[in-house]
Amino acid sequence: MATWLLTCNPNVFDLQRFRNDGHVLTSWTISQYKRDVAAGDQFVLWMSGVNAGVIARGHFTGGATRGMQETAYWASDPGEKDYVPLEVDQWLNHHVPKNQLAADPRMVRATILTMPGGRNPHKLNAEQWEAILEAISSSKDEDSEWYLKPGDEIRRVDLHKRYGGSSQNGISPSGKTKNILIFTAASSGHQHGYFDTWNEDGTFHYTGEGQVGDQEMIRGNKAILEHRETGKRLRLFDGARGTVRYLGEWVLDPDCPYSEGEAPATGGGPLRKVIRFHLVPVKTTITAPEVGVGQDYVAPDESVAPVSATLSAPDPDLVGRNLSAHRRLQNALAEEAEQWGFTALSPDVSDPSFDIAWRDREGRVTVCEVKSLTTANETRQLRAGLGQVLDYQDQLRDRVSEVSAVLWVEREPSEGRWVNLCRRVGVTLAWPGQERLVFQA
Repeated sequence: MATWLLTCNPNVFDLQRFRNDGHVLTSWTISQYKRDVAAGDQFVLWMSGVNAGVIARGHFTGGATRGMQETAYWASDPGEKDYVPLEVDQWLNHHVPKNQLAADPRMVRATILTMPGGRNPHKLNAEQWEAILEAISSSKDEDSEWYLKPGDEIRRVDLHKRYGGSSQNGISPSGKTKNILIFTAASSGHQHGYFDTWNEDGTFHYTGEGQVGDQEMIRGNKAILEHRETGKRLRLFDGARGTVRYLGEWVLDPDCPYSEGEAPATGGGPLRKVIRFHLVPVKTTITAPEVGVGQDYVAPDESVAPVSATLSAPDPDLVGRNLSAHRRLQNALAEEAEQWGFTALSPDVSDPSFDIAWRDREGRVTVCEVKSLTTANETRQLRAGLGQVLDYQDQLRDRVSEVSAVLWVEREPSEGRWVNLCRRVGVTLAWPGQERLVFQA
């Protein structure tokens, strides 16, 4: 069984876009050793360019064949080519850089180093193959210069002093270390249209950067997308300012690295395109069941100028006239909770996106959805609010021994049936003037 190295020039074939579009790599063009390649042979895939190195490994599933290739991802029409069928066994979380392999004496005669522009495939001898496998294995290990463990807390200013990167951005690539620092904070992110979400399978969807207008795959977003090729590790943190908590190392889902959706701009502006990166944890990572509910309440800004309502927004209560009314209701309720001796809470990174919650001295939690009401939207708002708060309550039941649900609205509903309907499903429906009903045990 032979071993090989296949090269990809990103200026000739756009492998990244090919994979992002959902295609599975099943063959590769070759121009030599056509009679020698065979099913069962193993290979590594090498990406050339500034960040040259090994990005994947796999095996051939047959011998060389003549045929046509998909042309959309080539810089020019490749025409009919010889290719070898294959299967990728592993896309590396961290590429093995060229300089690491070049420093290994076993690689001194490897043609990928002596003739980097040589034709595909490059044949590897037993020593060269062993050197590459060892380098792949070592690339899985934690960076020896990274000292934080999942759950550790650190002041953000100290984090950047040690590892570099901007202290102002949610996505902060480091210029002096091989890390991209990523910050998520539900309490402040929602006002900018950043709806980051934990998923039941332990993965995390992270909204890209860009507060106004359609988000583009540039700057920090581009850095995340290309983190494997550049050898950068994605470090996720809970919190945006002050003290932040390390949530471990993550990588992009190799099969579906990102999706696109819609969210309002900063302050509840019009809908725009947003990028949601699909992150998968590496090794031990803090996940939703391991962290508490909520963080200290963060009052949203009530002075944000409202914009016209958009019915297709993630939550109609967060745009238009409703926005300022919603925030006034929410902040007033938080103040009331504190006066009654409760601890008001905003959602943390691992929480569902409730408006406000509060915790009593015994650790019991009440989760609350706040809704403004107008004559035109009353029924829609009550239906939406009831569904949302029941969903929040259900998600938190596995993490809190006792969690109650409150739907807090701007005024008494015109139809009294809503009070009884909410009561039947275990939700307290109340409005200003009924604080005692909500807070008195």
